[in-house]
Order: sequence, then structure tokens, then C-alpha cells
Amino acid sequence: MISPFRRDVVVTGFVLAIPVFLLGLRGDLSLDDVTIRLLWCLGAGWVAVALVRWASTPPSPRRGPGAAGPPEDSAAPAGGAVG
Repeated sequence: MISPFRRDVVVTGFVLAIPVFLLGLRGDLSLDDVTIRLLWCLGAGWVAVALVRWASTPPSPRRGPGAAGPPEDSAAPAGGAVG
């Protein structure tokens, strides 16, 4: 679980909040609308960073009964020479 206040989450949230800031400065949104939408931008930044981190993490190797390698053939002579 990642913290909602990590640097990459906060930066992503602020990037997503740029249009909200601009609409607030232009007068299209009230101060209450801007503050509520900033919280949504932080949440969206957290989801975006979590999704990117999940997608970029390589899968862990699976260990199972067949993961030890191919079974050795006991009928073949040592050294690999036939005859």
C-alpha cells in the first residue's frame, strides 16, 4: 500500500489540479468547488501512481513442482556417449 502523500502522488495530483486552479482563477469555480476538486485530484493522482506501479512491477517467479528443471534420464550413459 502506498502513502497518499508520497512525492510522486502529490506531484501527479498537482498536475491533475492545474485545470482546477485555472478555472478557479478565471472565476468559473467557487472556492468551495476548487477545494473539493483538489481532493479528488489528489485521489486520482494516488490511483494513477498505484496503477502505474502495479503495471510496471515484474511478476514474481512461480515456484512449483515442475520448476526444478527437466527430469534427468537415468537410462542415458554418463558423458552423453552412446555405444
